[in-house]
Amino acid sequence: MPATSFAFLAGALDRAEHLRDDPAALAALWAAGRVLQLDAEGRALAGEDGALRAVPGSTLAERAGEAVFLGMRDGQGWFAVASAAGSDHDAWVDLRTAAANWPAADATAFAQARAVLHWRARHRHCGACGGRLAFSRSGWLGHCAACDIEHYPRTDPAVIVAVSDGERLLLGRQASWPARRYSVLAGFVEPGESLEQTVVREVFEESGVRVHACRYLASQPWPFPSSLMLGFTADAQGDEPVVGDELDDARWFTRTQVDAALRGASGADGIELSPALSISRWLIERWHAGG
Repeated sequence: MPATSFAFLAGALDRAEHLRDDPAALAALWAAGRVLQLDAEGRALAGEDGALRAVPGSTLAERAGEAVFLGMRDGQGWFAVASAAGSDHDAWVDLRTAAANWPAADATAFAQARAVLHWRARHRHCGACGGRLAFSRSGWLGHCAACDIEHYPRTDPAVIVAVSDGERLLLGRQASWPARRYSVLAGFVEPGESLEQTVVREVFEESGVRVHACRYLASQPWPFPSSLMLGFTADAQGDEPVVGDELDDARWFTRTQVDAALRGASGADGIELSPALSISRWLIERWHAGG
């Protein structure tokens, strides 16, 4: 797999899945463990210096039963809980800010916590019968006592694609993005669809460009709120882009134009690219480098 430079991969915890069914082992890890606290908006509790404030479990004894076990690092357990408020000296930091400023391992743990707590907050009841879910396996399994269905955390796969005609890169923008922001195209996988079929369909739906070959490169967890971005490169015809309902604009950019954007050069045709934390920026940089 090619080397990656985007967020939420480095320093990943050992998820130690076998411990999720071992309450005694988790209880022993809790007191000296590190506990991430996330608010209703998915922000993590930080100190007044803006760094992650992961407190020992011993200071949150009453929360042990509702905590999600994230995994292990250097013999220490990591947990996450939903929290309403911190002290006057605490701050709440969003995931994008954390990815840009925190040590990579802390941001990666935060991303994991955000994804699973978001799932739990929005799946309190059974989707089949409406019964209340009871969570077990340290937060990773929801069980409906009414109809006996088990519910597991949801992840939504999406392709993200660097499309080239051999000389140019296809980039698009959404109306909600900052002015002049462009990125590679992306879209969710539909039921009964392969990843390659999704690449072809999404690129054509969003731009009218026809892909004739594609290749998987790498993936990135993207908990905004629950996606997994599957990065591809694709070869396409040099069709003139025709923007559909999903994009505000789509067009081809030369290597010179992409080079200027990567250097932050301004001008009448200057554009801004995706931030460095994202796999989209990595795909652009890889194409620019001739990958």
